Amino acid sequence: MPLPEPGPGEVLVRNRHFGVVSGLRTLLGGRETTSSFPSIRPGDPLFGAAVGEVVAAPDGGRFRPGDAVVHPFGWREYAAVAETHCVPVHPRLPDAAAHLAPSSPAYGALTRLAAVREGDTVLVTGATGGVGSLAGQVARLLGAGRVLGTTRSAHKAVRLTRELGYDAVLVPGEAPLSEQLAEAAPDGLDVVLDLVGGEQLRAAVDAAAPGARIALVGSLAGQLDPRHDGSASPAEIDTFRMITLGVTMSGYRYPDHLDVEAEWTDRFAQWLSTGRINFPQVRVPGIEGAPRALKEMMAGRHLGTVIVDLTG
Repeated sequence: MPLPEPGPGEVLVRNRHFGVVSGLRTLLGGRETTSSFPSIRPGDPLFGAAVGEVVAAPDGGRFRPGDAVVHPFGWREYAAVAETHCVPVHPRLPDAAAHLAPSSPAYGALTRLAAVREGDTVLVTGATGGVGSLAGQVARLLGAGRVLGTTRSAHKAVRLTRELGYDAVLVPGEAPLSEQLAEAAPDGLDVVLDLVGGEQLRAAVDAAAPGARIALVGSLAGQLDPRHDGSASPAEIDTFRMITLGVTMSGYRYPDHLDVEAEWTDRFAQWLSTGRINFPQVRVPGIEGAPRALKEMMAGRHLGTVIVDLTG
């Protein structure tokens, strides 16, 4: 296609990197949802967070050619973007692509909804994706005493404990998850960051300690189920247990916490620059590799954030 022509108040950005996230599965399903993003129909371009360089800008605007910016129009090499949709790259991030780490909701949930307290036992379900691979580390930095995760890959479980600081990683299918949780957290779970839903959420509720806080951030069990369109993720949980133990459960909505993104980026930049956090990622070269990257991400092939590089 021809290069887009930026209109009034827009800049032309050459994208350098963009992220591939599981939320696209729901949007591609075609059903209207309560998400703030529209469904994607055949022929529509995909979208998602991107880092790029401004190559053309209006006189007197906020940005000049050469500025590095973050914006929501990935999945293309060039984009005409409203200046209001662009944010300057954080000056302290060692790598601008770190802006594509999708863990702002995890940080928000662990500080706003299910605030981690010193010594808490924390469970992160779906710990190997872009969100989960950072969430366990964030929980530790916020004071968690013991951090547990789940993954369906025994190989990834080893990496989570060796590389990302998880104390124990449970693999559903190797043994009943309830038995694994009872062994790994005999005193119960204080905080659950749930990215999966389904049977893993049910097991987490059954293992909750008195006063546990459960934050719902993702729903991968339904979202990535090839038998459905990704727009629902039903789960059966023991509400009687929640009542008697005083367990709270809340869903994290980005529009309710607009202050979190900037706070997360500041802290992430600090943690990265001081070596206190590891940013797991997989780089896929070229726009032609993007469809494969999406398919592999939805199949759970990779650990960490999946990024398409357009720098070649």
